[in-house]
Amino acid sequence: MDLQLGLDTFGDVTVGPDGTLLPHAQVVRDVVAQGRLADEVGVDAFGIGEHHRDDYAISAPDVVLAALATTTERILLGSAVTVLSSDDPVRVMERFGTIDALSGGRAEVTLGRGSFTESFPLFGFDLGDYEALFSEKLDLFARLRLATAQGQPLSWEGTTRRPLVDARVWPQPEQQPLRSWVAVGGSPESVVRAARYGLPLMLAIIGGEPARFAPYVDLYARALDELGQPRLPVGVHSPGFVARTDAEARERLFPHFKANRDRIGRERGWPPATRAQLDSEADHGALFVGSPETVARKIAATVQALGIDRFDLKYSHGPLPHEHLMECIELYGTQVVPMVRDLLS
Repeated sequence: MDLQLGLDTFGDVTVGPDGTLLPHAQVVRDVVAQGRLADEVGVDAFGIGEHHRDDYAISAPDVVLAALATTTERILLGSAVTVLSSDDPVRVMERFGTIDALSGGRAEVTLGRGSFTESFPLFGFDLGDYEALFSEKLDLFARLRLATAQGQPLSWEGTTRRPLVDARVWPQPEQQPLRSWVAVGGSPESVVRAARYGLPLMLAIIGGEPARFAPYVDLYARALDELGQPRLPVGVHSPGFVARTDAEARERLFPHFKANRDRIGRERGWPPATRAQLDSEADHGALFVGSPETVARKIAATVQALGIDRFDLKYSHGPLPHEHLMECIELYGTQVVPMVRDLLS
């Protein structure tokens, strides 16, 4: 496939002009505006994450994607990610089949475990079943996706839900099969599992030198070959932010980067984030922050190092204001994307 360059957001709760946090409802509306702008400026894909916490406004990304499906024209619309472990694979197929219909075949879903666990008790799941839930639900989703594409019913049995007997889902996606990815954070077992189900691989590279993930890309290619699967796309999801200059990008980002990291860090026992950490990740790691040229060169280098087909910049960071996010999106679409293509041509 040709290289695709996308944007992802988790719908972080942002601050308004007076520095206070905006209501969740306003943040949701702002994300819709951000998605529309991404479509207008030529970005290939727009992904929305799922969280069930008060520092993120979006718990139902498929609903927001449905709103965007009717107000955009060409951009791919997907999740980043759908927490499949605490969801129902049948409902996921139905919801994204609906988005696909509304958008004229532009829906995609990225399936993962998520980086937080609030959805498990919220929806009545036991964290002790963490591995079994994802494993079985991914198996059901993958089989249902193929059966739907082939126009066949599916019978399936596992241990985490009642069996399905001659089941079908409606509406069927306009694209067959539904465009789907599996998100992986660096587990070789997860890489091989994605290959086993014939699903494209989305690597979440959120820290360290991106080139260190090359062995996972190689493992995925070898596994596909050994399983008799065709070559499938590999993508990368990494955090970043674009402003007019390198200095402006780092100055704008740091206080909000720190607020986000420190809040999560208090829950997980991390030390407070420092400016030196941001600078180190921007200079040598997986933080794609700077001017359009700086970010474009780093993306192009990552594409070349890993041989990937898709790069998604996660542009939202804690309470970073909406107006800065909109400028980032405009610069990404109008300058970064063309520069990356020129560098790689």
